[in-house]
Amino acid sequence: MNERIAIVDMGTNTFLLLIAEKNGREFNSIYQDRIATKIGKGGINGGFITEEAIDRAMAALKQFDLKAKEMHVTKAAAIGTSAIRNASNRQTLITRIQSETLFQSKVISGEEEAHLIYQGVRQAVNIPDSKALIVDIGGGSVEFIIADAHQAFWKHSFEIGGQRLMERFHHHDPILPEEIQNIQHYVNEKLESLFEALAKWKPEVLIGVSGSFDTLSEIYCKENSVPYSNAPETPLTIQAFQSISQRLYSKTREERMQIPGMIELRVDMIVVGCCLIQCLLDRYSFARVTVSTYSLKEGVLTTL
Repeated sequence: MNERIAIVDMGTNTFLLLIAEKNGREFNSIYQDRIATKIGKGGINGGFITEEAIDRAMAALKQFDLKAKEMHVTKAAAIGTSAIRNASNRQTLITRIQSETLFQSKVISGEEEAHLIYQGVRQAVNIPDSKALIVDIGGGSVEFIIADAHQAFWKHSFEIGGQRLMERFHHHDPILPEEIQNIQHYVNEKLESLFEALAKWKPEVLIGVSGSFDTLSEIYCKENSVPYSNAPETPLTIQAFQSISQRLYSKTREERMQIPGMIELRVDMIVVGCCLIQCLLDRYSFARVTVSTYSLKEGVLTTL
């Protein structure tokens, strides 16, 4: 028997809603929405969520709550990630979610987040036996998973997400070359254990997960007359990434918005996201890159 389930990924920059019909292990997405709540803004590097951010979060969740009720959802979960799990005042938000919406909230660890991302990606992409590095760049944390289609060999969550990098390093528009260098130096230091794992497991494919990768893929498709859809897997090439990222570095926010495929939701964080991706490509050679539009929320669905 089908049941309707609503999942909210309460990300640091964006709250993502997925409503799906589930029958056993199979699910079918019937509605999706996203709202830029920016709950990490102004507090993420201090370990708290501002009052304004809590209000933005609750406004989004109440909107999602109305849609879930309208679509007769029988089970609803809201999953808290980096900005929430590291906030000293997270209970204030959790209490309001429990009392003001139908969503059952759960705050997950970085390791749990990486596991759920892997479960989501494996529903979308045929991961090769030669292994892949799965990368999900969030606003608060970045998850890395080295896996094949059957198992994850190594996974870790690092608190170096886009909002953290922006507030720490990205202070000019366009970004300055020295700011790019500072980000890459910082990321290289933080990811030393990842580079050791890459040398050990030797994945061939880079699978970028949603977020900035979605936008990079859409820009690539529009520039190369490739049909872009909301399919579980969308295309990107390493060469295209190099070209697109160089242009993004040189443009102001307003100029970035003029690029076909760019959206308001990604225009700020995509610059530091590109800096992070470039660090990976500088330190390790991948045969190819692809993009999964499935991530945490689809992974959560497999567990319910």
